[in-house]
Amino acid sequence: MTRSLKSLLDRFLFLDRGFLPTTKLCLSFCIFSIGLAIFMSAGISWVVVILANIGFLTITLIDFLFLPRKNQLSLKRVIPDEMERGIQYQVKLEITNKSKYPITYRLIDGIPQSFLRPFPLKGMIGKESKAILLYETTAPIRGEYQVKKVYVRYQSIFGLWEKQATEQLENKIKVIPNLSETKRYLENAQRFLMYEGVKIRKFQQGTGEFSKIRNYVVGDDPRKINWRQTAKLHEVMTNEFEPEHGKYITILIDCGRMMGAELSAGNRLEKALEAAITVTAAALQKGDYVAVLAFSKNVKIYVPPAKGMAHLQRILYAIYNLEVDAAESNYGEVLQYLQTVQKKRSLILLFSDVRTFLHEESALLYLKRLRQRHLFLMIGVEDEALVRRIQEEPASIHSAMIKSMAQKQMIYKKREKRKWEQQGLQMVEAEEENLAVTAVSSYIQIMNRGIL
Repeated sequence: MTRSLKSLLDRFLFLDRGFLPTTKLCLSFCIFSIGLAIFMSAGISWVVVILANIGFLTITLIDFLFLPRKNQLSLKRVIPDEMERGIQYQVKLEITNKSKYPITYRLIDGIPQSFLRPFPLKGMIGKESKAILLYETTAPIRGEYQVKKVYVRYQSIFGLWEKQATEQLENKIKVIPNLSETKRYLENAQRFLMYEGVKIRKFQQGTGEFSKIRNYVVGDDPRKINWRQTAKLHEVMTNEFEPEHGKYITILIDCGRMMGAELSAGNRLEKALEAAITVTAAALQKGDYVAVLAFSKNVKIYVPPAKGMAHLQRILYAIYNLEVDAAESNYGEVLQYLQTVQKKRSLILLFSDVRTFLHEESALLYLKRLRQRHLFLMIGVEDEALVRRIQEEPASIHSAMIKSMAQKQMIYKKREKRKWEQQGLQMVEAEEENLAVTAVSSYIQIMNRGIL
């Protein structure tokens, strides 16, 4: 395709500057041509037909006098610099018409193709006035994006010709992981997790320090009831104790091939990132040190341990654009690297695929060494397809064979998990929607038991 043809195609695809005939002009010209054809059958000459066509087109060019010039039309965009994946955001476009003529317009914003694009936007703006357009968009894929242009077509009140213009408006957008679970935890940890009962808060005798007085909930130790406050407030109140703060938490995020498996909402890596950020927020809020390491066949990102909620922003900006690699994860290399960078005893939380990890015999040697100094916990997404196959009733020989193979896979997984857990390496699997809750619950349980 030659450059001129490509430019012409871009013009019709809303991608270039120029003028285009409207539907109204085309219909008018068709009616005019039919009339000329009738007169031609009556015997008028070709000279008259040609002159009539030239005259018709010349009259339509008067429409250009009622169109704003380039410097009389301006646009402004207001879009968030930071967007969470899968969350709907509002974008504002402001159009200013400085000319003395009203116009009708159609507009397309140059946001990435992966975003939700409710275009074209249509409307009318009066003379020497402004119009504000609002539309909502959603970013389904994390990463950094450049939004550079706004494409607009507008016509006068006669609507014969349509002028097309491109406005350069540059914005940079960071699409970060969905932080809904993290916000829910930070807003109200008790409602998010309900971890203040006996199921998780099992302190070892003599451990923990006084934190606050709160309402008694089912499962609390009756020996911790604060009778003075209970009598004063006429409500059952209990003393809350927290474990010692300042512990080290190291979060490992697997970016290997198996983490690209699609789930009902995103893939395994997306869920792992959301859960990892929630655990990070919980640990930093408790006053612990948090380090994050992302890997696949080699180490991709390492954020050294630090404390304070400001560290959450540094971790988020370091991992927000992680992608799944088309390679198998090298657990041996990352665990060896971890031994060199993490000298202090810490809780190691590995977000990965449990079934893939169970086949890595070489990683067991490194984990045995790490176990001497660190506490290890692996968290993965439960294979819903495998569970569904096991639970379904076989209706044929084929379905019975599938169910038996699924049961065999589950038995193998449980046997291998038991072997690793005998070495002190705990593994947990959770449903995708409960991964963040399970991760935070496991962290709090370990901290409250004082085993770190």
